[in-house]
Amino acid sequence: MIKPPDTTLSKSSSASSSRIPVAAPFLSGREREYVLECMSTTWISSAGRFIGEFETAFARFCDVRHAVATNNGTTALHLALVALGVGPGDEVIVPSLTYVATANVVRYCGATPVFVDNDVATFNLDPVDVAAKISARTKGIIPVHLYGHPADLDPILDLAKLHNLFVLEDAAEAVGARYKGRIIGGHSTCAAFSFFGNKIITTGEGGMVTTNNDAIAERLRLFRGQGMDPERRYWFPVVGYNYRMTNIEAAIGLAQLECADQHLARRKILAKDYDRLLSPLANRIQLPSVKPWADHVYWMYTILLRENVPKQRDDVMRDLDQFGIETRPVFYPMHILPPYRDVARGPFPGADFCSSRGINLPTHEMLTPHDLDRIVFALEASLSSF
Repeated sequence: MIKPPDTTLSKSSSASSSRIPVAAPFLSGREREYVLECMSTTWISSAGRFIGEFETAFARFCDVRHAVATNNGTTALHLALVALGVGPGDEVIVPSLTYVATANVVRYCGATPVFVDNDVATFNLDPVDVAAKISARTKGIIPVHLYGHPADLDPILDLAKLHNLFVLEDAAEAVGARYKGRIIGGHSTCAAFSFFGNKIITTGEGGMVTTNNDAIAERLRLFRGQGMDPERRYWFPVVGYNYRMTNIEAAIGLAQLECADQHLARRKILAKDYDRLLSPLANRIQLPSVKPWADHVYWMYTILLRENVPKQRDDVMRDLDQFGIETRPVFYPMHILPPYRDVARGPFPGADFCSSRGINLPTHEMLTPHDLDRIVFALEASLSSF
């Protein structure tokens, strides 16, 4: 039995003041200073110095030639698909186990998402299933670096080269992750990032597309700003989108990026603490796995209930909620969602297992050792009662 933490909080007394959130932004740098500059200069909309500086700094951070800021992660993905020419009649391979935006953006283009299963150890798409799902209509592949562990990119890139496909990495949850020593963002045709409030680097809402392809970068910028010709104001040669980031958002993002190394280091320490504290429960839960070629950034610390645990995942989450601990389930797989059942070609045993047994524990930089003790004690108590 894990020793209970020194606390008066019980299963029936979860006061909101002591509730542990599953995620929280950590604003420890020059965010306030930069935002106040936006306000004092009145540059608060989609023009201002911070947008260009954030793009330049993020490109340098990802070791790529171009970074194009957007107003959220979903629009970053959609903008990339538009720039890559995805349209009706095309198929794009997408993992079934992902956030719904990955599939939705394919539909936005009038194309069809083709779902593949995932590896249970890393939650990421299975290259063998990718190879089996490629057809004459396949235009590209979207690997997702789920919860901060990079996907195994080399087999995907090899398939893409063999079949002349693009690879668009959904790196919404993987800022700072590395694959075989190289930072995520420049391995493939494009990569899309999210800076939502619960991400490792945040702008409140916001996104970014990175690429080393000059022509794609030009198309990204054209379509982002309503399609206005950069050489002729208010002349629109294409139907574009208003996907621009604001200067205030970029100001926050730049300040966050200046502290990126600290943010990433704290996540690593948190994960090691979780590993140590949860190791006595390893016969009942699967702890996060890290492949030798991966640098995991732990956007979420994700556990799986083992098959020998008779309790349902949602019941465990309800127990933790009663202890004042917020958790979140691993995403529902796309193939069971009503909008996508008609295109699902399974089976998807990996996605089904991870979705039904996976829990995201609180993962953010404001967690204290006492918080971790509470979380671990509550989890052990739940797993012991059935």
